[in-house]
Amino acid sequence: MEDERIIVRIAQSSDCIYAQQISEETERSAIARGSGISKRSIASILDKMNNGRAVVALSPDGKWAGFSYFDVWDNGKFVSNSGLIVSPDFRQHGVAHQIKEMVFNLCREAYPKAQVFSITSGIAIMKMNTHLGFEPVTYAEIAQEDAFWQGCKSCVNYNILNSKQGRNCLCTAMLYTPSEN
Repeated sequence: MEDERIIVRIAQSSDCIYAQQISEETERSAIARGSGISKRSIASILDKMNNGRAVVALSPDGKWAGFSYFDVWDNGKFVSNSGLIVSPDFRQHGVAHQIKEMVFNLCREAYPKAQVFSITSGIAIMKMNTHLGFEPVTYAEIAQEDAFWQGCKSCVNYNILNSKQGRNCLCTAMLYTPSEN
């Protein structure tokens, strides 16, 4: 892996062949870490890939290395960066940083006035978000659209979110505000 150059780019329809691997690895990773990672359905991953809202990382020989996407919420007021996952074979080589930067820049170009948010329980993602100008916020400061929160139902911590009436959970909400950066 050390000598391979990873290709990080906007996902294309031809990348749909990786959707099942991405979905399965996301679920495996959540189980292995025992952390709050929502399951991503194959249909959802395909939708993001086919509609220009996803980033994929590939090795030169065509192996899937990583993935992330963005979604738009509250009539374009917010954009979420979500689903960042790196294949175990490519972890600890900066792939996540490359993907995170590209998905962030992609959504900023498409929605320059929108606030960008991310919720995570992972310290590595928090550090990447901080580097990009995100700040920790309360859940009240991010998208309130019900469809966003429905995505949390497959997370192992959903009962905590539900018991707190959606006000907080184990994930940290982080927000990038364009006017402040």
